[in-house]
Amino acid sequence: MPISGVVITTRPEDLHQTRQFLATCAGVEVHGADDRGNIVAVFDTRTGEEMERLLKTVNACPQVLHAGITYINMEDVVVDEGLDSKATP
Repeated sequence: MPISGVVITTRPEDLHQTRQFLATCAGVEVHGADDRGNIVAVFDTRTGEEMERLLKTVNACPQVLHAGITYINMEDVVVDEGLDSKATP
């Protein structure tokens, strides 16, 4: 599960509209913005391919000048399906 910190740049006059667009994107959580048009967000997806598609989608928004990943963390998820930790081998 990749989780990325992303900086999204827009024109100051497009900040509100860009934040509205980001609110419609699954996997995007906006954490803040400044008056110069910089938006700090976290992208949380299930796969690297989904992360790549989400970044392309955000960069394709007409109000977005640039969206770039500043860090990425790949979380390993281990699913314990019916295994009993108290069972003996």
